[in-house]
Amino acid sequence: MNKYYLNYLDELESEAIYILREVWAQFENPVILFSGGKDSILVTHLAKKAFYPAKIPFALMHVDTGHNFPETIQFRDDLIKELGVKLIVGSVQDSIDQGRVAEEKGKNATRNALQITTLLDAIDNNKVDCAIGGGRRDEEKARAKERFFSHRNDFGEWDPKNQRPELWNHLNGKHFEGEHFRAFPISNWTEMDVWNYIKRENISIPSLYYAHERDVVFRSNSWIPMSEFLKLEENEQVVKKKIRFRTLGDITITGGIESDADTLEKIALEVSAMRKTERGDRSDDKRSETAMEDRKKQGYF
Repeated sequence: MNKYYLNYLDELESEAIYILREVWAQFENPVILFSGGKDSILVTHLAKKAFYPAKIPFALMHVDTGHNFPETIQFRDDLIKELGVKLIVGSVQDSIDQGRVAEEKGKNATRNALQITTLLDAIDNNKVDCAIGGGRRDEEKARAKERFFSHRNDFGEWDPKNQRPELWNHLNGKHFEGEHFRAFPISNWTEMDVWNYIKRENISIPSLYYAHERDVVFRSNSWIPMSEFLKLEENEQVVKKKIRFRTLGDITITGGIESDADTLEKIALEVSAMRKTERGDRSDDKRSETAMEDRKKQGYF
C-alpha cells in the first residue's frame, strides 16, 4: 500500500470521526445500527477511536431477523462484552407474533423487508433520534442518494428529494418531534477502502468473510448456504464448496462466492479485481430494479 493511499485512508477516517462527533453533539439519543457485517463493525471501530479513552457513547441496535448466521450472533455478543456497551435488540419474530408483520411464503421467502417495521418500532420505543448506519454510496444506486445526515419523517419514511444540503460539511440535524435521522459516516468509503482499513487496523471480523467449506445450493446465480430455514426445490442439489461472503444479512438471502481468500491480504486482492457490487449476491435486491430504494423509502437501513 503506497504512501498516498495511507494518507487517503487517514482522510476517510478523519471525516468519519468528524461525523460521529457531530452526531453526538447534535442528537439526544443516537445508536449505532449493528448487523455484525464488516461496515457496521468498521463504524463501531471508528466510534471507539472518536471517543477514546472513554467508552463508545452510543448503544448498539441490532434488528434480529431470527434467520441469522450463528457466527454473526456469536461475534456480536463477544464484541458487546468487549466494549461494555448497551445492546438493543429488535426481534422480527416478536413483530410476527404480535401481528405487526406477516411472514412471507414460498421458496424465496425472506424476512428482510419485515425488518422495516421492527426497526421503526425499536427506534420509536427507545426514543432514538439518530440511527448511525454503515451504508456506503458505492454499494447500491439508492444509497448513492443519501446524505451524511439523512432525514426521516414521523412515519420513518425517506424522501430522497427532501434532504438537507450539506455545503462545506455543515450538517443540520434539526427535526420535529417524532422525526429522526440516519447518519452515514462512511458514505465516501468504497469496499476496497473498507478492506484496506480493516487490514491496516487489524480489525476482527466474522469468520464468514474468509473462504471456508460450506454446504450450499446454487440459486439466483449465487451460492446460498444451507440452513434450517432454506426450502429446497426438487431439482436443487446440496454441494460442498469453498466460499466466502462479501456481505452478511439474512442467511436465506445472502449468497456466497467461490473463493480461496482466507486472509485479509487475499480478500483485498480479490476485491480489487471485482467488477460487481458486493450486493450482487443478495437475492432480495434482485426482486426489482428499485428493490433497495423502495425498502429505504419505507424505513429500511
